[in-house]
Amino acid sequence: MNVAAFTELTGPDGLEVIEAPEPEAGPGEAVISVEACSLNRHDLWILEGDSATVEGIELPFVSGLDVAGVVQETGEGVSTVEAGDRVVLCPNETCGTCRYCREGPETLCESFSLYHGGLAEAAAVPADRLVTLPDAVETTVAAALPTAYMTAYQMLQRANAEPADLIFIPGVTGGVGVASVQLADVLGARTIGTSSSSKKLGRLTELGLDHAIEATDPELIRERVQTIGTADVVLDHMGGEYTDIGLSVVRRGGPVVVCGRTAGSHSEITIPSLFVSQKRIIGSKMATQTALEKLVGLVAAGELTPEIDDLYTLEETRAAFEAMQNRESVGKLVVTT
Repeated sequence: MNVAAFTELTGPDGLEVIEAPEPEAGPGEAVISVEACSLNRHDLWILEGDSATVEGIELPFVSGLDVAGVVQETGEGVSTVEAGDRVVLCPNETCGTCRYCREGPETLCESFSLYHGGLAEAAAVPADRLVTLPDAVETTVAAALPTAYMTAYQMLQRANAEPADLIFIPGVTGGVGVASVQLADVLGARTIGTSSSSKKLGRLTELGLDHAIEATDPELIRERVQTIGTADVVLDHMGGEYTDIGLSVVRRGGPVVVCGRTAGSHSEITIPSLFVSQKRIIGSKMATQTALEKLVGLVAAGELTPEIDDLYTLEETRAAFEAMQNRESVGKLVVTT
């Protein structure tokens, strides 16, 4: 079979489509015929040799977390799915035995990691991590859900966001940003988002963004947000200087939920603003498998339509990563096989 493999960790030019052995289902596993796999900045960071979470990679390496397709076969002990089932993978990998796996949430597992291997024509995956798809949910759409929409869902949960809240989302045109706007809209909350692109902000407005700010200068962003109103919640996938911006615009006692480092791995914050106004900085990553099941349900009910910017064939995976690297897209980039 063909796989889109990282042969060098040098960026998109380090990706090649090569042949690999057909996967076999081991105990507890299922082999799925991959119909779609969406890309995430997590994948790009690995490809660029800049991952904060994945180390000791042996090349060639096949990434791809967000996998959807049809079950081909199942291994010993599998009873949750069977051949022919249409499924999407929850990419969480946990030990199942530590305190956090026993008591929850599973995202705190001491050995938490993510599945990789979806950029292929077929993949062997943990069968108990597969969510069966209703007829109303296409596999291409399902593949857009796991990482971005699970992450946004978890951030809203961690913030205890409520209907009518004003939510500030810097860098709103990325995968997590778009998902945050759409899920906030489902919740009934109002949103403020920033981008350097008026065209992208126009698309986000169509998807439910209430207040669009075309700016990258921190002081201008701060001023524009404060003119709109005091944010009840900040959802920050950017990191870097945006963490302090978030602290300066969120309400007294309000949460700044951080899930990424797109703008930088280090943030300098104004400490008095943090403790005098009892504001909160909250770390967040991914979400539970139950959250993915709820997201699939929202899609099936017609309440959520994941934003897909473009589709690529497996042979075009390098071009998809180039588009991501050049920040050309709004929403998800999905590789189909």
